[in-house]
Amino acid sequence: MYFAALLARTEDGWQASEPDLDDVETLADLSDLARTAGDEEETVLVFIEQEDAWFGVIRVDGEEDPRIYVSDAAAAARSSYGEILLTDEVLGRDPENADDLDDLVDLDGTEDGDTDEDAVVGSSEDHVPTGPLGETDLLADLGMSATELLALSGDGALTGEALGEIADALGAADVLEAVR
Repeated sequence: MYFAALLARTEDGWQASEPDLDDVETLADLSDLARTAGDEEETVLVFIEQEDAWFGVIRVDGEEDPRIYVSDAAAAARSSYGEILLTDEVLGRDPENADDLDDLVDLDGTEDGDTDEDAVVGSSEDHVPTGPLGETDLLADLGMSATELLALSGDGALTGEALGEIADALGAADVLEAVR
């Protein structure tokens, strides 16, 4: 089960809303949705949580590129919304080195002339790491340090409570609870 919320930082404080993610297929779609929640230069946070598995925070400041933090990249990679957040940049992959059509593997899973036993199933570049990934300091100027954010992730962390703790540190706990 998923939970998502938009938190827009206005001059009157934080305002929360529950977004409709039905039409969100890319990070650009999610960023555009966030931008509609606030005025032009306001900071908008998107919280996404898959119950007891992982959470993500996306920060959109005006027209700047979104900043992303995911509590457990491997868990998020198994989720439709998580896959949206795991961009090449977040994963540390160089999109310029993406395979050309000429370099594709045959449909039987082997390179030309290789036997099935010699086939490479996936490169290390395809691997998604377990644990936190992204910009750990994306909330530092709003009241939550990188160390505090990391403490909400990984082994032993209660991911179901993480978004509430983040909202509390930002002074937005009441508005988040209103949409939860």
